[in-house]
Amino acid sequence: MRLDHVSYVVSHDQISDVVNRIGSQIGTAFVDGGIHPKFGTRNFTAPLLNGQYIEVVCPMDHPATDSTPFGKAVKKKAEEGGGWMSWVFSVNDLSNMEQVFGRKAAEGYRTKPDGTTLKWKQIGINQITESQDLPFFVHWLVPNHPSNDGKAISEIINIIIISEAKLSNSLFKNEIESSLGNIKLEWHKILGDENMLGIVAIEIKTPTGIVKIS
Repeated sequence: MRLDHVSYVVSHDQISDVVNRIGSQIGTAFVDGGIHPKFGTRNFTAPLLNGQYIEVVCPMDHPATDSTPFGKAVKKKAEEGGGWMSWVFSVNDLSNMEQVFGRKAAEGYRTKPDGTTLKWKQIGINQITESQDLPFFVHWLVPNHPSNDGKAISEIINIIIISEAKLSNSLFKNEIESSLGNIKLEWHKILGDENMLGIVAIEIKTPTGIVKIS
């Protein structure tokens, strides 16, 4: 298990502005990741060091945003004003997690404008809508990965999360914590607004200094 990417949600009409803002903060250009046909969403991605990346994702006017867990999670977050939705871990095999969660992983794919198709399986989306501090999990089915789209020069060093649970409600707490390496988790207490649960900011080390993206 390893941290794969972090996911930031915006509305469809704000995605260009947010992509430009975050891209300038980390000194890295985003690339158009294309549409997720099964989920009714689309994204842009920016590569980070250590095989990680940032995803900026928005809901589309598509029936899948109301019928799939990921589509519903993205749409809900966008309607709440957007921001960091989740952190995502990559694993080599999801079979154990499928047994623990009691369901099969969902398959996803998207085709980038250059014609490259990315395919993966994901599980744990239902849990992030119930406990916004939890991550979900992916298994990549193809060798190409969004961290290779462009030149990575920055890296995640700290994830700031509002949560009383501190992963105690996760079935994979030990695996998550042990896989983070030098990335710090900074836990803050709930301040009264439950809509603020989950990731509130991520600190990224760039060649020109540390930036905090909220």
